[in-house]
Amino acid sequence: MMRKISVVIEQDQDGCYAWCPELKGCQSEGATVEEVLTNIREAAELYLETLTDEERLTSPHQVVLTTAIEVHA
Repeated sequence: MMRKISVVIEQDQDGCYAWCPELKGCQSEGATVEEVLTNIREAAELYLETLTDEERLTSPHQVVLTTAIEVHA
């Protein structure tokens, strides 16, 4: 079964960090955006494998929306 899961990626001089808000504790790192996406996909799949059938049917249970806003600085 395919499903969509939100992923937040933060990038700095040391590389990239990704986490899935719907999957508590599911996170990964990588040197590039492409690498961290590969790593977080694997982490999410492994995370979902640890769930019971019932948990898997109800997870993820929230929708995460992101956007950018302009602010005066």
